[in-house]
Amino acid sequence: MELKENQAALILEVGEDGGVSVNVASGNENGPASAIYETIAVKLMQDENFQVEIMNMIEMDEAE
Repeated sequence: MELKENQAALILEVGEDGGVSVNVASGNENGPASAIYETIAVKLMQDENFQVEIMNMIEMDEAE
């Protein structure tokens, strides 16, 4: 997939051990879209409360 200069994407990878890695792809590494996604990636990796909130949402979806 080719990204435009004003686009960015988060790439999430789940390892066999259940660990998650987060990467950012961007059409312009110095652009605002890239900066926003990098901030989201940092929050995903460092904010324990946010991680718990995400896992709770996933568990609720799986239960339905």
